[in-house]
Amino acid sequence: MDKITQKLLVSEEPSIRYKTLVNILGEPRDSKKVTSASLEVKNSPLVKTMLSEKPKNGHIPRGAYDKWLGDHWVLSLLADLGYPKGDKELVPMMEHELEWLLGEHHEKNAIRVINGLTRRCCSQEANAVYSLITLGIADERIETLVKRMLSWQWPDGGWNCDKEPGAKNSSFHESLIPMRALFAYSKATGDKKAFEAAKRTSEIFLKRKLFKKVSDGSIINPRFTKICYPSYWHYNILACLICLAEADQTSDARCTEALDLLESKRLPDSSFPAEIKYYSYITCPQDKNKSGSSLINFGGTSSKTGNEFVTVDAVFVLKAFGRI
Repeated sequence: MDKITQKLLVSEEPSIRYKTLVNILGEPRDSKKVTSASLEVKNSPLVKTMLSEKPKNGHIPRGAYDKWLGDHWVLSLLADLGYPKGDKELVPMMEHELEWLLGEHHEKNAIRVINGLTRRCCSQEANAVYSLITLGIADERIETLVKRMLSWQWPDGGWNCDKEPGAKNSSFHESLIPMRALFAYSKATGDKKAFEAAKRTSEIFLKRKLFKKVSDGSIINPRFTKICYPSYWHYNILACLICLAEADQTSDARCTEALDLLESKRLPDSSFPAEIKYYSYITCPQDKNKSGSSLINFGGTSSKTGNEFVTVDAVFVLKAFGRI
């Protein structure tokens, strides 16, 4: 076992230990060791803080999509961090999220068709599908969300909420989480249509080597090259590589340049930095009302110091793609 994996395995943060066991070392999710690690995640200070606004038998008293404190975002993070499957305490949060996504107001106001293309922030439905499946609390309503996602898919394989009539290319931001969700749904249910749709989505990224324009090979957006945690709905090469690795889509040579770029970010101690962040850590009560606020400090950013949350994901990716 390499030194960085050994270091991650004894991290003070339970979610880092969990991800190391499952993603890097390949421990079966139903093993006693992983089950114990998952319970430690649930009882960790980080998770308790994330759920601190939630009443015992209710949902977080905010809009489900409130960034980054609403049920939608908290559930997605719990799913990613290794929270135990099937915990009924999360059901009120799920109900609140699905009430929003399947509600009449959402259907009438958030779903638009322009020039034959549905303009939809599909990352919202997708985040729900991914998190509820991963957390083991999904029910038949997830199938409704998946059917909608498939019906909204653009000809090039992705999704876009751009209301500009001439828009014809899918959004990297709005297509990444749907790809992750459809791969997860296919794996959980055996649904071939979902898998094929996710494969079509992957071509959006692969044909652009995950971060470059097809036309001239230049970088599409500098932020696409900046690795971080959490990325929420923001696209970056690490987030894309994670999604591909989770789905065992690791043999395409078009990932090479993105993997090379990721490896180039490794620090002398073999850790990886958080180069950008999309949250504002709450330091005073009034900050809780600001969009983009977080009850958790995920380590901030640094060019010289490693971030465990980024490192554990980067090591997972590099191992999955045969780089280590």
